[in-house]
Amino acid sequence: MPEVSQTLGDSAFERIKAMILDGTLEPGTLLREKKFADRLGVSRTPVREAIGQLISQGLAIRSESGAPVVNSVSLSDIMEILHVRSLLECETAKKAALAGKPTEALLTCRAEFVGFLEGPRPDAQVHSALDSRLHLEIARLAGSKLLIQLVEGLKVKTGMFDQGSIPDRLIPGCHEHIAIIDAITAQSPDAAGAAMKLHLANVRDAIISHIYHPF
Repeated sequence: MPEVSQTLGDSAFERIKAMILDGTLEPGTLLREKKFADRLGVSRTPVREAIGQLISQGLAIRSESGAPVVNSVSLSDIMEILHVRSLLECETAKKAALAGKPTEALLTCRAEFVGFLEGPRPDAQVHSALDSRLHLEIARLAGSKLLIQLVEGLKVKTGMFDQGSIPDRLIPGCHEHIAIIDAITAQSPDAAGAAMKLHLANVRDAIISHIYHPF
């Protein structure tokens, strides 16, 4: 029975997390156990577990009254996060390029980004999921569990800020990700690091532009 409860809790966590990252649940939204239990079709126990995970990852916080609410990330927070990501992920991309032959998962990511460029525009959640898969696959290629954990945590916090609300980044982002993959595939660490640095700098600039020129 505990294993079933944990599985339901993980599922509830992923579903609520997705709603936070795609902007369905805005910062400050109260996370009521009963409301989300009804919405997700589960009991309150897995929702309670999910809220605990959200708080531990910084996606939710306790308000002054003690109630859990969706967290927010300030512009200064995101600038710091992206600075740290650049330092970390540029080295990660270099290590991935030195790891040998690219994995099937990496090449699959490339094919999907090409598909985004050639086919129908994906919704924000689908694009965000592929973006995360690629960054985590690069960390896996670099060969460090700690890197995977750090990249995942920082990537989530970046997603909390933009919440898929910067549509002009889709096409440039696809080209940037393909360039990163191609440099890793070519086993060129300097090119991989430079491509990752350019990508994260463009993410930073797009977020700043969106804040000051939202329309």
